[in-house]
Amino acid sequence: MSKQFADLGISKPILNALSDLNIVTPTEIQQKTIPLLLANTTDFVGLAKTGTGKTAAFGLPILQLIDTNSTLVQAVILAPTRELGQQIFKNLESFATFLPEVSIAATCGGIPIKPQIERLSAPTHIVVATPGRLIDLIQRKAINLKETKFLVLDEADEMVSILKESLDEIVAELPKEHKTFLFSATMPGTIKQLVQNYLNKNVVQVNANMETVGNQGIDHEYIVVDPIEKLDVLMHFLNSKEGERGIIFCKTKAAVNKLAKNLAINRFSSGALHGSLSQGIRDRIMEQFREGHINILVATDLAARGIDVKEISYVVNYHLPDAYEAYVHRSGRTARAGAKGLSLTVLQPEEVDEIADFEKELGIKFTEFKKPSSLSIEENNTLLWAKQIFKTKPNHEVDAELKTKIKTVFHHLTKDELIEKLLANYLLQKKNEPTEKPVKRQKMK
Repeated sequence: MSKQFADLGISKPILNALSDLNIVTPTEIQQKTIPLLLANTTDFVGLAKTGTGKTAAFGLPILQLIDTNSTLVQAVILAPTRELGQQIFKNLESFATFLPEVSIAATCGGIPIKPQIERLSAPTHIVVATPGRLIDLIQRKAINLKETKFLVLDEADEMVSILKESLDEIVAELPKEHKTFLFSATMPGTIKQLVQNYLNKNVVQVNANMETVGNQGIDHEYIVVDPIEKLDVLMHFLNSKEGERGIIFCKTKAAVNKLAKNLAINRFSSGALHGSLSQGIRDRIMEQFREGHINILVATDLAARGIDVKEISYVVNYHLPDAYEAYVHRSGRTARAGAKGLSLTVLQPEEVDEIADFEKELGIKFTEFKKPSSLSIEENNTLLWAKQIFKTKPNHEVDAELKTKIKTVFHHLTKDELIEKLLANYLLQKKNEPTEKPVKRQKMK
């Protein structure tokens, strides 16, 4: 019989909140982590894939260990992006529904710092922060970490370069006897170095395997295309997923913008998300995605951190990621909370050999996604052309006399006849278009 949260030592008020949230059975990382953190005897490293419930794994014990008699910060949780920080903050608030005396604050970058400074002047027990904003607050002497018992590094593999520069300054503000809890999807050499430098030599490490809630429902598939047909194949796939929500990952901001423009031209309900956008625009696009006003996000890896939308049915890796951990984070955006999902990777012929490396490193199995025929792609493009016409708004600035003359040209045609002629004209134009030569690309390193 699987363990329940009560068996792990979780207190009644938190159990009541979990019950209201319909969170019943602990995931593997939660079962292994919660008793260890509640014991509060050592530093901790938790390795688990995205979507396995890491926030509750560290959040529930920390909430329970807070001393509400103190008004100072007792726990600092660092996250790589504001989006993930806000997600952690909201989760902790939900878990603490019946702990009104516990005060939690989010102090992340990308928004004005003054209201955050004002918030920290009030009693605060837990701070969720991005490293850069926390450093800023420390330098302004706007936060007191002298009684902080816990430092959590969440998604540490996404913060390595930032942490290498800022961790010394942060740790210098903490009492010597604080505990550090590090969570990561993977354990590259840079993370091992962080563990050696900043965690106790008796650190306890816990691994949760791939077969966990939120990941076992992902179908990992790949499709092989030539560069010249890559966009057409993607459009064909997206048309087959009409009405479903998904995320398309690109390696660069320029690629995100270019692809988002193509989706807009073809009248897909989509939005772009990358680091060069202002925080206000990113928040607005994310809100539209969460509310279902747009169905497709085109995003870079870092910009998409913290997206926790249950109804994401597919993820497309439009470019193969450079690092294995990036694939883990991308694919983990789908199949949330035990749902099923598809992670489709678009490959060029010279990249196919790399799939075996991903399988070996991540312990997963890829299957090949059947590429649509040339005829099917042509038919799909024709359908997209028809949708473009249907969704085009009338131009009311066109001269009325010209409109009348054009109507006179078509006035004797039925609707079916007009469609036949438009379709024939479109196909004739496509037939006469010059054929592009495929561009050879270097193999991705």
